[in-house]
Amino acid sequence: MERRHPSVVNVDEVHPTEADQPGAFGSTMRFMGQAAGSKQLGCRYYEVAPGKIAFPFHWHAGNEEALIVLSGTGTLRLGDAELPVRAGDYVALPVGPAHAHQLRNTGTEPLRYYGLSTLKYPEVVLYPDSKKVGLMAFIDGQVYRKVYREEDTCDYFDREPLAEKR
Repeated sequence: MERRHPSVVNVDEVHPTEADQPGAFGSTMRFMGQAAGSKQLGCRYYEVAPGKIAFPFHWHAGNEEALIVLSGTGTLRLGDAELPVRAGDYVALPVGPAHAHQLRNTGTEPLRYYGLSTLKYPEVVLYPDSKKVGLMAFIDGQVYRKVYREEDTCDYFDREPLAEKR
């Protein structure tokens, strides 16, 4: 399919990526922002089947996100609240633990939405339910991601040869 312009892309023109996710997790996504040449604003198109969730409950330390629900219905877990969402809803997700979020398809048809975010790297993502910390960087077109359990911490000076006790 021929593109109208490098900065204009239709969802039908972007190849879907099927996320290989266990259990209740599962989604298909299309990297819209990347396809249109975005540099500082990310945009993904998501399709989530009934009963499925795209991501674990999480919050961002560096990147603000927003969700735009296109079709279907779901339940948004936002901080301590659980809220119904439907087509036409816009959800602002500023950084910080008060905006930890997760969107589950609780309807009977696919839940379709756009997820937008700033693209600040490196990024730190925290997962309150599983007590994990994720670190991510995007350098020269390569994504670097590491996820750690919160309990796997050590002292700042751990293993530093010049930090010997006197």
